[in-house]
Amino acid sequence: MSCSIFMLFLALFISSLQQSVSISAGSQRAILRAISNNQDGEKPDFGVELNATNFDTVLKDTPAPYAIVEFFAHWCPACRNYKPHYEKVARLFNGADASHPGIILMTRVDCALTINSNLCDKFSVKHYPMLLWGPPKKFVGSGWDPKQENSEIRSIENGRTADILLGWINKQLGSSYGFDDGKYENEHLQKNFSDPAQIATAIYDVEEATSTAFGIILDHKMIRSGTRASLIKFLQLLVAHHPSKRCRKGSADILVDFDNLCPSEILSVKNEEADSCSKKGALGNYQICGKEVPRGYWMYCRGSKNDTRGFSCGLWVLLHSLSIRVEDGESNMAFRTTCDFIHNFFICEECRQHFYDMCSSVSNPFKKARDYALWLWRAHNKVNERLKKDEASLGTGDPEFPKVIWPSKQLCPSCYLNPGEKSKENSKIEWNEDEVFKFLVSYYGKELVNLYKDKELQAVGGTEKIVNEELVASTNAVVVPLGAALAIAVASCAFGALACFWRSQQKNRKYKYLHSLKNI
Repeated sequence: MSCSIFMLFLALFISSLQQSVSISAGSQRAILRAISNNQDGEKPDFGVELNATNFDTVLKDTPAPYAIVEFFAHWCPACRNYKPHYEKVARLFNGADASHPGIILMTRVDCALTINSNLCDKFSVKHYPMLLWGPPKKFVGSGWDPKQENSEIRSIENGRTADILLGWINKQLGSSYGFDDGKYENEHLQKNFSDPAQIATAIYDVEEATSTAFGIILDHKMIRSGTRASLIKFLQLLVAHHPSKRCRKGSADILVDFDNLCPSEILSVKNEEADSCSKKGALGNYQICGKEVPRGYWMYCRGSKNDTRGFSCGLWVLLHSLSIRVEDGESNMAFRTTCDFIHNFFICEECRQHFYDMCSSVSNPFKKARDYALWLWRAHNKVNERLKKDEASLGTGDPEFPKVIWPSKQLCPSCYLNPGEKSKENSKIEWNEDEVFKFLVSYYGKELVNLYKDKELQAVGGTEKIVNEELVASTNAVVVPLGAALAIAVASCAFGALACFWRSQQKNRKYKYLHSLKNI
């Protein structure tokens, strides 16, 4: 298939993507990090305002395990008087300065608005204010009947003051939250790493790491004439294989406009390169993973101290998740793209050099995705071994999360050829690499994305490919409502099509060809 046909598919797809973005923009809210300010100069609202158009989307996408929905009417005096009490509790859980983020999403729905009439009827709202509590996804696409038995959505009958509402919450969670709690300090750590399901929460950390990396690149003005091509290739890799749909879409938005926003000619002018591709420039207006990200905290990658884990952990999860999603023909390009990206944009000098040395030690191109995924796994363990020694001698490690050879026998006993033997300090582990690869595909594929699915993904057999239709969907260029059919059509050649598309864009930055196609 020629480059021009690739471009035709991609151009039509991008057109549908842009239509989808305009339609869904209203539902893409900043939930836990950016709470919108009132236009009349009052204090910001921490309770997230929802309506019928974004109710399901926000509650489906939140990482919080619990939600409270307050149904009210703006004309109701009692509701106006209750709002300060609700806000006092909401500020503990919502917003960038929350004491306990990611635990409860506190929202509000104004039933006095006509757009919300059917929504309020579905939840049997008979008085104001009314509070409902439950897992966020139980609110999605459903309703509530007070006569319904065994419902996971419950009415909060007595929450008329902030103290009473917080007391009710503490009773449900067995917690002791208080209004004088300071800003978030890494409580509620998940320490049982023998539970493979914990990786599911890392989908949010992968988004956080992607957004953080993009922010670092812009903040430190790292896009220059010598690094520009490396970033373009990595964006292409993210568009094709990022495990998060919104990060794939955000990366595509940046990639399509990149040449106009950050042209190569302007980077050759020394005084211009700092501003043209920085956070102050046009690229700073793009959110690579949507408006909800960054959230300002970590979940799976949360350390017991603020200066441990976090971004580095999230970046490793991203790299592993990419490595198991590429096809055999893309494996060496993905390897080189990752190595170049770390070398050009990872800001820790020592870490960057160590990674570059490991990349340089590879003499033969990778021909299979399996080989690349296993190389990255071995590289990660080498890093852990090195850091383990440094942290032991300097006392800088996280006591709750010491560096270990991974995966552990608890996580993957079949990965070890002799799982029954007791490990010795200096003994070399004998790995069953077929089982290791199966574990990587399952752990960074099925387990990682299952929070985004209504039903947990079911893996299918095979050593080389343990993926099903849902996992294959993550290799599409972008998955959006209005372009789904076309995305499937170009999925098998997404990475190559994007590269071809980019080369053509270099020759025609005004996108005349693309605009003419939209008018067909």
